[in-house]
Amino acid sequence: MSSLRLATLLFSVVLLFAFVNAEDPYRFFEWNVTYGAIYPVSSAFPQQVILINGQFPGPDIHAVTNDNLIINVFNNLDEPFLFSWNGVMQRRNSWQDGVYGTNCPILPGQNWTYTIQVKDQIGSFFYYPSLSFHKAAGGFGGIRILSRPRIPVPFPDPAGDHTVLIGDWYNLNHTRLRTILESKKAPFPSDVLINGKKSTPVGNAVTYTVQQGKAYRFRISNVGLQNSLNIRFQNHTMTLVEVEGTHTVQTNYTSLDIHVGQSYSVLVTADQLPRDYYMVVTTRFSTIRLEATALFSYSNSNGQIAGPVAPVEGVPDNYDIGFSLKQALSIRTNLTASGPRPNPQGSYHYGMIKIARTIRLSSSAAQVNGKQRYAINSVSFVPADTPLKLADKFKIPGVFTLGSIPDSPSGRSMYLDTSVMAADFRDFVEIIFENPENMVQSFHVAGYSFFVVGMDGGVWSESKRERYNLADAVARCTIQVYPQSWTAIYVPLDNVGMWNIRSEFWARQYLGQQFYLRVYSPVESVRDEKVIPPNALLCGRASVFAPPPPPAVAPVVPPAVAPAVSSISAAPTVAPVASPPR
Repeated sequence: MSSLRLATLLFSVVLLFAFVNAEDPYRFFEWNVTYGAIYPVSSAFPQQVILINGQFPGPDIHAVTNDNLIINVFNNLDEPFLFSWNGVMQRRNSWQDGVYGTNCPILPGQNWTYTIQVKDQIGSFFYYPSLSFHKAAGGFGGIRILSRPRIPVPFPDPAGDHTVLIGDWYNLNHTRLRTILESKKAPFPSDVLINGKKSTPVGNAVTYTVQQGKAYRFRISNVGLQNSLNIRFQNHTMTLVEVEGTHTVQTNYTSLDIHVGQSYSVLVTADQLPRDYYMVVTTRFSTIRLEATALFSYSNSNGQIAGPVAPVEGVPDNYDIGFSLKQALSIRTNLTASGPRPNPQGSYHYGMIKIARTIRLSSSAAQVNGKQRYAINSVSFVPADTPLKLADKFKIPGVFTLGSIPDSPSGRSMYLDTSVMAADFRDFVEIIFENPENMVQSFHVAGYSFFVVGMDGGVWSESKRERYNLADAVARCTIQVYPQSWTAIYVPLDNVGMWNIRSEFWARQYLGQQFYLRVYSPVESVRDEKVIPPNALLCGRASVFAPPPPPAVAPVVPPAVAPAVSSISAAPTVAPVASPPR
């Protein structure tokens, strides 16, 4: 072999190894989804819940920025099922978002594999079941995305890192709740859980054991169905360090309001006398007060709890909206800290970008055809017989109409439609969430992290922009809107796909308070959007686009040799046509 050919071969090998080593790591998960009986509230009261590999809540997902997650889900329930990933942006890949507008359900007895890359993300999030009010039965778990080793984090490594899933809870199963919602409003929940337990008796308490003088990270997500919750650590302060993927200015709080669908990371230092203290979670802004506790236990504790659960200095009155609003406005981005990349979070000057479009979204509640419904801009969403993403891909007529929800409140009476709003890739938009009702609401924008530039009471007008935070607004994916108030966000539409904008008040979402934003690029390029996955489930009117299996190849019979066995590739999985799950 000539020296030139040898050098070329060696160079090719080096390039190959460089390519292989440069690929982001893969993490593999196999989840078996089943029903099971547990005792979340009382040892005398078993409830049927959704388990993942026998666990409630489900297992945590631990990942590092840019990791590829391969999650094979086996549906052993008696109903179609999907997981969605609250806060995971699914860059270029709404195919994996796991809501009915993007995915066909996994049918009973079947499995399907999600392929998700946590591209350019860090932070604390959660996953949950997205169909058929399954979320009321559990099936949720935490997601933590760590920074890559060479990316600095703006605080020392904590002595421990804990997922804390809090949420309101019903003593009714999800099928009973669905039946109730067919005719009337959802009842008020019966309990609050911390990591799947009400945790009032000491013997049943979730316990976090800490060493005196050390700091611990708590990733707190409100995975409940409707209630804002307040969390506090008895006699301790919390230092907020991260909100839904953004490192924040490190402000100390004695208590935090966490609205449904939101995630916060706090540091708590064990700097008090060595004994056991309560972590307390209570409902906010409701006539009925629900409470759950866990233990924050010093390793050198004498075992005594620091007195009964009592009012803590700085904890607001139940209906003190002003306290909560002031706290929300105090949450700001740490401009000098690195995010998922080494450059500072403040290097993106969102406040200097020209707004291409303003969208005003107003919530409402009404009866339609004698049944309770909820809407955005008077349109109450009804699911189509085919996932919208598939209908868009295969250009199936009659599934949805672009522009079926207006950009601003229309003043019309509420009506039903499969509402889809059109938007252009790379536009920079302003969205105003308007809440004319007498309750706190919470909204999620899938596929994006947006900047919370303003919120206040009253009616929004263009003059309110004068008070926007255009310097260090926090970037997140779920935001609250206070009663008779508005919240303004800036969204860079840098992610092509079909994205769900929804109420996190789950009965409202289920009964129509959601729509889809179709972010479109005229250039069909994998740079902007990934191709449809080869294992994509095809259902409804998209079933006809499933490729037929390749024809069998006749075996070749060489002389004096036994016939060879032909190999036939499997076609993409096709789900039968079925009515869409609610």
